Amino acid sequence: MRIHHIAGRELHSLFVLPLAWIILAAVQLILAVIFFYRLYVFVQFQPHLAGLESPPGLTDLVVAPLLGTAGSIVLLIAPLLTMRLISEERRAGTLQLLLSSPISMTEIILGKYLGLLGFFLIMIAMITLMPLSLLLGGYLDIGQFLAGLLGLTLLVATFCAVGLFMSTLTAIPVVAGVSTFGVLLLLWIIHWASQAGSDKISAALSYLSISRHFEPLLRGIFNAEDVVYYIIMITTFVILSIWRLDADRLHD
Repeated sequence: MRIHHIAGRELHSLFVLPLAWIILAAVQLILAVIFFYRLYVFVQFQPHLAGLESPPGLTDLVVAPLLGTAGSIVLLIAPLLTMRLISEERRAGTLQLLLSSPISMTEIILGKYLGLLGFFLIMIAMITLMPLSLLLGGYLDIGQFLAGLLGLTLLVATFCAVGLFMSTLTAIPVVAGVSTFGVLLLLWIIHWASQAGSDKISAALSYLSISRHFEPLLRGIFNAEDVVYYIIMITTFVILSIWRLDADRLHD
């Protein structure tokens, strides 16, 4: 299988770009500020929380909001990194070389997808260090933390799959980036419209919402339906990307 070679090449090409390093640094800086602010607020209100019957802990007030904010930030930056996956190859004319090579469309798409996902997994690993540092002097609900981490990983994997597909549709990276952001934003807020229709339409719109399936995991509520939703979304957009690229090969 040549998937890991393509994935490694894609990951390496990302770290050659200054943009990738800038994004990593900016995300860590923003989240570090939010992390220390929420930790400061928690310490200030801890005496008041101690008087409550079931007071929220560090995981509720610091870790879950941190992971939730990380998901919102990735919504903004994912289009910047996914837009060049295929559209840049198409624009530069190197896509034809890939299509004429003995590499299958599945290997090309999965290699590029896993390479980009590897970059975001490195980002998530760096974000994870902040909550883990709380173990040095406090109690962390490990179950809720792992559920939130799983939610963030699935969320990011879905963003990458959607962006990859949008990148196969055009030779202009900016168009791919804007389109990806539009689709992700729509999927993020689509549940807002769930009150406007009938019960069936409301249920369908609510189910399609990416954020609706992310929030329970942040609260430590593991539901197989949420995980299945993300797996369906990832699989669907990866398969659509393979079909789109295969159509290009047949057309040529």
